[in-house]
Amino acid sequence: MSATTGPVPPGRTPPCPGEGRAAGTGPDRSPGYRAVFAVPEFRRVFAAHLLSSLGVVVCEIALSVLVFRLTGSPLLSALTFALGLLPYVVGGTLLSAVADRYPARRVLVGCDVLCAVAAAGMVRPGTPVGVLLALRCVIAAIAPVFAGTRAATLGEILGEGELFVLGRSVIRIVNQSAQLAGFGAGGLLLAVASPGAVLGITAGTFAGSALLLWLGTRARPPRRAPGAARGTLLGASLGGLRRLLADRRIRALLLLMWLPPAFVVVPEALLIPYADRLGAGPAAVGLLMCSMPVGAVLAESLAGSFLGPRARGRLTFPMGVFAVLPSLGFAAQPPLGWAVLLLVLTGTGISYNFGVDRWFVAAVPEQLLGQAMTLTQAGRMTVMGLAMGAAGLAAEYAPLRVVMPAAGVVGLVSVLAVIAEVRRTRPGPRSPGLRVTEN
Repeated sequence: MSATTGPVPPGRTPPCPGEGRAAGTGPDRSPGYRAVFAVPEFRRVFAAHLLSSLGVVVCEIALSVLVFRLTGSPLLSALTFALGLLPYVVGGTLLSAVADRYPARRVLVGCDVLCAVAAAGMVRPGTPVGVLLALRCVIAAIAPVFAGTRAATLGEILGEGELFVLGRSVIRIVNQSAQLAGFGAGGLLLAVASPGAVLGITAGTFAGSALLLWLGTRARPPRRAPGAARGTLLGASLGGLRRLLADRRIRALLLLMWLPPAFVVVPEALLIPYADRLGAGPAAVGLLMCSMPVGAVLAESLAGSFLGPRARGRLTFPMGVFAVLPSLGFAAQPPLGWAVLLLVLTGTGISYNFGVDRWFVAAVPEQLLGQAMTLTQAGRMTVMGLAMGAAGLAAEYAPLRVVMPAAGVVGLVSVLAVIAEVRRTRPGPRSPGLRVTEN
């Protein structure tokens, strides 16, 4: 924990190798993904997340391709994705205290049920595009509360040591794999079924996720912040955010978690118009959109399977920088094969999250962990949505060969600046609150 947040709260599982459930692994050894899946409750959380993630991706790809085909506008195509991300700021700020104030299982199941109802509202034939996007915004506003609650619950299921870090890695692998499977499934489903039927699948996946979580996870008491029960939800949410953002160390780590993804998604948001510029067909569009998730899954799986905590920590800063560099290659307007390679390389940068996850959990007070994880997710998705919208707007007035590499240039400068701040706020070796070190 950073010096400004005080000593380790009582009852908190120390998030460092060799403690908690990861005991005995040592600083250079990892229990591996097999140890994570050996925990039955985690397997059910994994299955629920996989189910709902597939449904969301199928919904998003159907909407984004449809909007571009109807309008031919890079701006509207990018905004279709962005509108599924920008509402995260609402849930991440106004509702974030829910993650610590109420029992986790009740929050998780309730979020899934609300999302299922919103998705079911999309199924009606003839629903205007504006209404579809508004319902998508509702799902996006709920998503950070769900993600933050689940992330905090992983600490209770797995402990907050090495298994927690690997559990978070599995969730990221699910997210990326869901994109791969969802893009392909979405295309196939749209070829044989109506858009209403495809959107109905999303409602079903949320309902299935709710059932798995209700039957497969333990009921746990809420993680209450001091005074949270006496104040309003809004007041508790905003008060907790002020406490988190007042800590310089936490602010630096949040920026490190937010900025690389913001610049990485700029090329991704423009892939449909880029494929159109290449004269490529739908198959090429699918290949391009799957490339970045392929790189992410490969890097995440290899790092989690073969590298120990110390080695992954050393890779955090280099991979955070590397993630934004392949965008520079789009200045040469590469053909399909080279574009795929650039996107795969971009995806490998996701492996920087191993170290950041560990440092962030060490810096956050126990009573605010759920709210902090909610803020993490909300901020990441919001900045990604803003970046996608800005990329689409820029592409209306500038060539893609300028817009896409510009993200790499600005991203490189920004990420280096944030890394410098993270280094400056690193806890000293004798700090009483220190539980992990940056290697």
